[in-house]
Amino acid sequence: MHGPVLAPSQYAALSKEEFQDLKMLDSCAVANAIERFRVQLRNEGFAEGGLVCRYPYMLPVLGYTMTLKVRTAAPPSKGRTFFENTEWWDALLAVPPPRVLVIQDMDRYPGAGALVGDMHACILRRLDCIAVVTNGAVRDVKRIEGFDLQLFSGSLSVSHAYSHIVQVGGMVQMGGLEISPGELIHGDCHGLVRIPRELASRIPATASALRKKEEEIINYCHSADFSVEGLRNLLAEQ
Repeated sequence: MHGPVLAPSQYAALSKEEFQDLKMLDSCAVANAIERFRVQLRNEGFAEGGLVCRYPYMLPVLGYTMTLKVRTAAPPSKGRTFFENTEWWDALLAVPPPRVLVIQDMDRYPGAGALVGDMHACILRRLDCIAVVTNGAVRDVKRIEGFDLQLFSGSLSVSHAYSHIVQVGGMVQMGGLEISPGELIHGDCHGLVRIPRELASRIPATASALRKKEEEIINYCHSADFSVEGLRNLLAEQ
């Protein structure tokens, strides 16, 4: 395993109020609000299809990321299994809680084995993780269901196979989304959105205003006064 490749240590957590205001939103509302600030292209900042939310009925999750790179299809070159490697927990604990563990499976065909099963899920919950995100596999999803730990994964696997960590920290890619340690991630049944830290305090009010406008249009579509011209006028005010 390569030595820790960590982001700078100045992980700054949001205030309790800012955090709760963001957590109350769904991920679509967060994405809509971020678009309004035009800080990135509209096809950036979220994970594209391929990651499945394993518990779509759960409330949205919001947390600070820690990253790993793993391989699962072949034995580690230095002979250490994931059971013998716990140093990465220190890097995880350096990130503010609640934490989201993001695991990039570096194999050509990700998902031969699963690093996270019920035992690791239990450990991660104890370490204040609220979600695991991986382009590879997870397992024991029925057993993990009651742990209050959300899972986003590319696949499921019956086995750990040769799961081993090859890098702790650093930037990973997940569904076209680049994620570094300490970033703020929002996720639910719709997918995952990376929240620019400089916008975090402004997103809830923007999302509320956008939702109010959407409800106005929806109500108009159901009203007896509906006309195509009236709808065009409402949309022009967006």
